[in-house]
Amino acid sequence: MTISFQYAPEIFVHFPHTVGGILVGRHVQNGPTAAALAARFGREQQATLQRIGNTPLSEVPALAAWRQVFRQFGVNPTKTRSAPEALLRRLTKAGAIPTINTLVDIGNLISIRYAMPVAVCDTRHVQGPITVHLADGSERYTELGSSELLHPEPGEVVFTDETGLVVARRWCWRQSAESAAQIDTTQVIIAIEAQHADGRAHVDAAVAEMLALLNEFAGGEFTTKILDKTDGKC
Repeated sequence: MTISFQYAPEIFVHFPHTVGGILVGRHVQNGPTAAALAARFGREQQATLQRIGNTPLSEVPALAAWRQVFRQFGVNPTKTRSAPEALLRRLTKAGAIPTINTLVDIGNLISIRYAMPVAVCDTRHVQGPITVHLADGSERYTELGSSELLHPEPGEVVFTDETGLVVARRWCWRQSAESAAQIDTTQVIIAIEAQHADGRAHVDAAVAEMLALLNEFAGGEFTTKILDKTDGKC
């Protein structure tokens, strides 16, 4: 079955500034993070810390835009932080982000560089297109490290497949156990998203850098497309 990614039309009605850079990959080679990638990730972390300085994360434009989106679908962005804000908060508090695996580390490197969410989704359990839409509450979700079946709140933005399997909750808050990139992941959909004023330019640049890193450290075959309110499917 062909795996694809799309935004439901309702997303652009409620969130017209949405831009998504989508990479669909096959024959990827994930695994433990190579020393060269770990070193590059470490340098990016230090550069990010210098770039942010004493600026509150809530005032970083890309993060502030996601905070507004969270409020719009009824989530307190201080209690439930977007993935890039949570990642950057961890970096600024602890001074470093540990390596996990090749795909996750590449995604995190791009995420901290641009302060944008990067979802690296293993598609082995996905049926049909991944669709970003408003949840009705019937969709099923399992957190990483848990077997408990949960359901999203009605009205929150989720990624799901055609069976209602949740790939990510609260748009860019947390991925599901089924979608997390594992050591043996070979096929992925990667979504790099923005809501801020310069989002399109930043997504374009992030996709190009992401693809270069993937080609260098993970191989595989990738197709890419930028989605927005003029064209929300790939």
